[in-house]
Amino acid sequence: MSAVRRNGLGLLAWLAGSVFFLPVAWMALTSFHSEADAATNPPSFTAAPTLDGYREFFGSDGGASPWPALVNSTVASVASTLLVLLLALPAAYALSIRPVRKWTDVLFFFLSTKMLPAVAGLLPVYLFARNAGMLDDIWLLVVLHTSMNLPIAVWMMQSFLAEVPVAVIEAARVDGAPLRVILARVVAPIALPGIAATALICFIFSWNELLFARVLTGVVAETAPVFLTGFITSQGLFLAKVSAASLVISLPVLAAGFAAQDKLVQGLSLGAVK
Repeated sequence: MSAVRRNGLGLLAWLAGSVFFLPVAWMALTSFHSEADAATNPPSFTAAPTLDGYREFFGSDGGASPWPALVNSTVASVASTLLVLLLALPAAYALSIRPVRKWTDVLFFFLSTKMLPAVAGLLPVYLFARNAGMLDDIWLLVVLHTSMNLPIAVWMMQSFLAEVPVAVIEAARVDGAPLRVILARVVAPIALPGIAATALICFIFSWNELLFARVLTGVVAETAPVFLTGFITSQGLFLAKVSAASLVISLPVLAAGFAAQDKLVQGLSLGAVK
């Protein structure tokens, strides 16, 4: 590859990254403005910074505290992600290391469940939750998020586990290792980048889920995205406060992505080069 082409691709990558980063930077800048400065068109870049939006978000003016919603989102996301990994690892092992007949059809069936519009299953799930007395229950969201993320997790981890050398697994079997030991001490460490990539994607999907959380929760199990929608009132949209709330709620996802970026790149590129 010539130097001109390499530099051109690098410049194109920087431009694409800037396009995706610009809305986040705009939101962060707006969060440090007063409501009057945030409402100006075009926005004022020289306005004095203020933390009023963050103070209002954290309830310093007597408003609702965001901490219960943040804790609920953390519980739902972390618990459902752990359950997804616990269930997806043996399923992906069966479809990759010990493939069944027509395993591609099995994978397509898993993925086809994601093609159902979420709103189509909203009423049956609501009726079930009401009859079971599980409305406004955070553990109902854990079960729902697990079932919603499990198909894509099995699909992803199957391709990752297919790269695990079969000879290593056979050697563990010869040594008398049971299946749970093979999965925990042989397969998992080798496929760790892929597992980390799967966990991060499931965590993001669970953290950002709004539709079911909006309908099935009320006060006790309210999640962070549902709490964020409460800032849209009949009095109008307060841009500075909403930007501050959006930035705070996005921080866990951004932090998780930054912390696992090396594993994410390794996992998503696993199997790309033979």
